[in-house]
Amino acid sequence: MTTVVFNRRTLLAAGGTLLAAGASGLLVPARAEGLAPTETMSGGANNYRRGAPIVERIGKGGFWMSGTVRRAGDGAPLAGQRIQIWAHTVEGQEHEPQSHGATLTDKDGKFRLEMPQIIPIFGQPHGHLAYDSGEFKTVFLRPVMRSPKETSLEAHFVLQSA
Repeated sequence: MTTVVFNRRTLLAAGGTLLAAGASGLLVPARAEGLAPTETMSGGANNYRRGAPIVERIGKGGFWMSGTVRRAGDGAPLAGQRIQIWAHTVEGQEHEPQSHGATLTDKDGKFRLEMPQIIPIFGQPHGHLAYDSGEFKTVFLRPVMRSPKETSLEAHFVLQSA
């Protein structure tokens, strides 16, 4: 067993080491790293239609696209942000106008829009989403589903000021 002797010299040495190592860091609250902005995904802008209308539902529905929109840095939820959604579905191809629609985020930065079931194109079932309102930098997402049998898909945006 080791015996530690505390005398004036060891206490002064320990105190000096603590100061040299930055004891002030122990007195200041920890600062969170900023939340990084979402990067645009490759292929996300394919078949994008500027100004797609805000709709209650795309087509006959049956599939749910949802997610969140937050501000880069502090992660605050962003209300009233326009998210455009489109996909290749059982009712239309992703380049057709009836396959596009937009929705707005709620007070908690959440969005949800019903649309027809997404089906594979180019071997992958995937959706397209865009933030394009102008207050923040435009971001295009292209999330891929694990299975064409899934009936929902989520996508999350972290936006950076334009």
